[in-house]
Amino acid sequence: MRVLVTGGAGFIGSHYVRQALAGAYPSVADAELVVLDKLTYAASEANLARVEGDPRLRFVRGDICDTDLVRQLMVGTDLVVHFAAETHVDRSISGGADFVLTNVVGTQTLLQAAHDAGVGRFVHVSTDEVYGSIESGSWSEEHVLEPNSPYSASKASSDLLARSYFRTHGLPVCVTRCSNNYGPYQFPEKVIPLFVTNLLDSGTVPLYGDGRNVRDWLHVDDHCRGIQLVADGGRPGEIYNIGGGTELTNLDLTGRLLDALGADWDRVERVTDRKGHDRRYSVDITKIASELGYRPEKPFDEGLAETVEWYAGNRAWWEPLKSRAALAGK
Repeated sequence: MRVLVTGGAGFIGSHYVRQALAGAYPSVADAELVVLDKLTYAASEANLARVEGDPRLRFVRGDICDTDLVRQLMVGTDLVVHFAAETHVDRSISGGADFVLTNVVGTQTLLQAAHDAGVGRFVHVSTDEVYGSIESGSWSEEHVLEPNSPYSASKASSDLLARSYFRTHGLPVCVTRCSNNYGPYQFPEKVIPLFVTNLLDSGTVPLYGDGRNVRDWLHVDDHCRGIQLVADGGRPGEIYNIGGGTELTNLDLTGRLLDALGADWDRVERVTDRKGHDRRYSVDITKIASELGYRPEKPFDEGLAETVEWYAGNRAWWEPLKSRAALAGK
């Protein structure tokens, strides 16, 4: 069996690869894993250092928009798990072109090549942000798409492309939509690693607006386990929400991070709110729970403590990335 993992050197993709090679997902325990990653600023081969010597792993540096390369890699592939994406909302607000190119054109390139090669399974990893913002309750998979940022609009577009390849061509594709991920190896421009690393460096943390925006937090291990459940048993053409079950305002999250690092609120810098900032996200996981037996297993307090401890003990990993991100943002 061969599994093509796009974006497998990024935060979530590399976790999936490490877990798969560790035997966490029995259906792919003996599979060859081919990682395709462009190694943009947010990805690193260091994320795969623990498994780089595994004979089941093959790393290919390349772009999902490279039609010839993608076609070559699809030959003989049984399963595609598509993580590769531009994901940072603030960067999409500054300029959306890269998001459209990677998230929309890149996804279409993969879908077409998978169809042409007769790939048996395709899991397209998306986000709850495609739904927009919800004041109360939770989104089911049937909810209308109302994305509010260039990032979420590009992901919604890619979701619709995935659906079209199932409806038009019969490509056995499933779409997953996750809530906010956290855990080790997350690039330090995202809120939890940004706040943790800033506090470790005795710096301040930027809190948007009134801090009352609500997010549902999902440990990366639970997310990847949910993805594999969909890969193994999800119904082709279907969408599955994957949530963590812990909703917090950004104020609550900030307070927990300050407590974890022994810092006071004077380390918080109030900043102008993000343009078009969604107020609340919340996904209904009834479908994946009832059909595939998913439930989040990592308690948030435990997962957050482990994450803080990981960043405290891995400066050699994140310090160069923060420098690289600062340069990339110029």
